[in-house]
Amino acid sequence: MAKHKYFIAGTDTDVGKTLIACGILEKARQQGLKTAAVKPVAAGCEQTSEGLRNGDALALQDAMTLELSYAQVNPVAFEPPIAPHIAAMQENKQLSVPRLAGFCSGVLMQPCDLVLVEGAGGWRVPLNPRETLANLAVELNLPVILVVGMKLGCINHALLSVEAIERDGLKVAGWVANRIDPDMSCYEENMMTLRTLIKAPCLGEVPFLEQAGKAPVADNLDLTPLFT
Repeated sequence: MAKHKYFIAGTDTDVGKTLIACGILEKARQQGLKTAAVKPVAAGCEQTSEGLRNGDALALQDAMTLELSYAQVNPVAFEPPIAPHIAAMQENKQLSVPRLAGFCSGVLMQPCDLVLVEGAGGWRVPLNPRETLANLAVELNLPVILVVGMKLGCINHALLSVEAIERDGLKVAGWVANRIDPDMSCYEENMMTLRTLIKAPCLGEVPFLEQAGKAPVADNLDLTPLFT
């Protein structure tokens, strides 16, 4: 069973959850730790000779040290790049927390030092009319690493996300500031506000990267709070 398990959530879609998750996996690998990851549901997949494949899931598969099949890393895949519950409805399929939790449990039981479960979009992305991906994190009882996309509006998005996570009974283990807008005004002032108002530790500030990759991200992270 994994020693350390975390749910990767974002303040919005396209804030770099997968990039940061891969950076965390790379940083852990550099420290000699065994790692694994799972993206239980992914929309925006491409048809290949081996079936549907999602770029984010493939990146996680490449960044972790454990060798798992693609189906273990991304058990539920949809082709359209839309909200998962809408993609499921279009294909007459049903998403549910118990089913996704079962897929995740298989990876969480692996003999690893660190396992990451990456969500989709923000904290309240629906799975069906009654459940959201937040319910999956609650079902798995995982502390959360929040990826904050540094852009105009990030303070509101971050604080609302933290509030929702804590209201759902989970701990925010840490957060990462990912600068997705290179021209963001008052960046330092925004960071100061976030550091003041978010009580969880900041695990790092990732600058805007022209060529994003797991190694440059890892260079800007400090995982000490996750393992102490």
